[in-house]
Parts: sequence; C-alpha cells; structure tokens
Amino acid sequence: MSHSSYEVLLFYKYVTIENPQKLAGWIRELAKKHSLLGRAIIAEEGINATFEGIVKDTEAFVQELIQDGRLSNMSIKRSAGQGNTFPKLSVKVRDEIVGTHFPQEKVDPRIQTAPHLSPKELRSWYANEKDFVVVDMRNDYEFASGHFKDSINPGLENSRDLPQTLPKLESLKDKKVVTVCTGGVRCEKMSAYLMSSGFTDVYQLQDGIHSYMEKYPGEDFLGTLYTFDQRLTMDFGGDREIIGVCHLCNATTEQYINCANNFCHLHFLVCVDCFEPNGKTFCSIECKEKVSVKV
Repeated sequence: MSHSSYEVLLFYKYVTIENPQKLAGWIRELAKKHSLLGRAIIAEEGINATFEGIVKDTEAFVQELIQDGRLSNMSIKRSAGQGNTFPKLSVKVRDEIVGTHFPQEKVDPRIQTAPHLSPKELRSWYANEKDFVVVDMRNDYEFASGHFKDSINPGLENSRDLPQTLPKLESLKDKKVVTVCTGGVRCEKMSAYLMSSGFTDVYQLQDGIHSYMEKYPGEDFLGTLYTFDQRLTMDFGGDREIIGVCHLCNATTEQYINCANNFCHLHFLVCVDCFEPNGKTFCSIECKEKVSVKV
C-alpha cells in the first residue's frame, strides 16, 4: 500500500471535560475500532491528540469523534502519513494537555487567550512589511531545523520555562507580537501567559506553523517543521533553503539524532559526515570519552 494511503490527524481543543477518564476510554476504543495508532492526552481542560491510519479509517474516526458536542467544532489538521508515524496507541489522562504548570488562575485558555491570526493574515503582514515580531514558543531544538524569518527564539527547553525566559522578551511588551508553535495548542497558553504578564498586543498563529506551511509552502518559514513522531521533520514543498546546522561541524542538515551517551541523550542535528552508525554518534568529545571510560 502506498504512503499516500495514510493520513495523520492533528487536533486539540481547550474545553471543560468533567470526566477525563471516560472520554479517554471512548477515544481509545474509537481509535482501536478504526485501527489508528498515535497518542492523545485528555485533561479536565481539554484534549490534545495526533493519530495515523489509512485515510478511509481516519475519516471514519473523525466523523464519529465530532458527534461529541464538546468536540464538534474542533479544527482538525491533516497531512500525508507513511504508515509508521507512531509505534503504538497511547491515550492518557493528565493534569494538563500541555505541560506548562502555569497557575490556572493566571492562564486558562478556556477563559482568555490571544486573538487568532489566520495564516492568510500573517502572510499579508509579511508581504506588506507590517511592524510585528514573531516569537517562537517551541523548544530550542525544534527551532533549529526551521522557523519563521526574523523570528525570536526565547531558548525554551520546554514550555514551562517561559516564566524564566520572560526577561529576554521584556522589550517586546508594547510591540505587536505573534506567538507560533507547531499546531497551535502550546500558543493558546503561551500567548495567554504573555497577556497576563503585561504584553499589550499579542496574537497567536491560528492552527500553528503546520497550517501556515500547508497553505504557503516555501513562504516566510525557513527550513522544515519539526514533529514529535517517527517523521521528525515535515517538508511541505515549495522552494526553501536548509537552515539546520550540524551540532558537530556546522554543515547544513535536517537530520536529528540522540547522543549515544544515555546520561546525556541530547537531541541534536547531525550531518551525514558526522553521523556514526550502530548508535555511536555523540554530541561532544566529552560524552564520547565518558562512555569509553565505562567500557
């Protein structure tokens, strides 16, 4: 069966779920029914999920999913799959659908979040050279392989780091700020946090970078989009340059790997020349020497 027969679904919604365990059980059985693999996180604040399956099965899944009134108007993004995007099915209940650990009294996207800026509007802002700043709310290693031109990278190791990195963004408090992330779910909270911290003119990219690249491949976004699945990166076509650089030699690359030192396990970009087969690629000489000493 060809790769084009598979489809990846990506969706989220901040909505009150009074019984997360019950919804998780239903989602799990629905995914099994339609032979989907992937993962979902259910919390009292909503749902965040991505699944893959044969197109006829993913579409049948969606039709049943949206019968739940809480999820009926949910935006669902679709992209081509390869049939091996996820190794298994995982549906879990958590305290949050995005692990920011922000106090709910300070940030609750069900009550307040930044206005959504459509991909079309952001494209117009770029084309007309509007005065605005894009702040990338993804992790630092995601930014490395691709990002919007002239965007700011706060240097986040994970979403909960935003309060600590806020001083880097202080000069933007009165600027027009657009927050971006992969599919939009993180920006709901990150943009709300900026607003609650005194930022006066904040927007968030509707449906995330994924939606923008799908509509405008090769426009304004440099490089490729990082994904949290077996694909690791997505190329939506169009003319584009490779901006990722090898952690070891600075050659251009879009290939990720984890450091072979399991006590480090750094996720980094590596070029073909620096890649060592059989799991022997290290992020530094220090890491390699530490493993050699143990051997």
